[in-house]
Amino acid sequence: MGKCQSPLFAELTLGADNQDLTKQPTRKFTGTDNPRHLRVIHALMTRPRKREEIDSVAGASNGPELIAELRRRGLRANCEKIPGIDRDGYPIKFGIYEFDHADRRAVSAWLRKRNAKAKL
Repeated sequence: MGKCQSPLFAELTLGADNQDLTKQPTRKFTGTDNPRHLRVIHALMTRPRKREEIDSVAGASNGPELIAELRRRGLRANCEKIPGIDRDGYPIKFGIYEFDHADRRAVSAWLRKRNAKAKL
């Protein structure tokens, strides 16, 4: 611990690494009934989407939070940063969200279970 570093900060940063834990599902995807989640899931099962598209599909203006909610429910929903140019000509990196194969399998398994229960 550095001389000027508070004990609380030192404890919080102890053993910190650069790994993004939001991308790693903590549990198996068990589904959702949230209409915004369902619209985003359907869109990402079709193809990768820009952050702005997620906002539009969901009908909300906070797509990254919706993606975070899906991640907390067990999906990875990777975000790849793609270089681009903004409207002012500046270089930027914009996010493209996509489901990987594991996400697609998890969603498909959940849909099969959901449809089987609906038939009962």
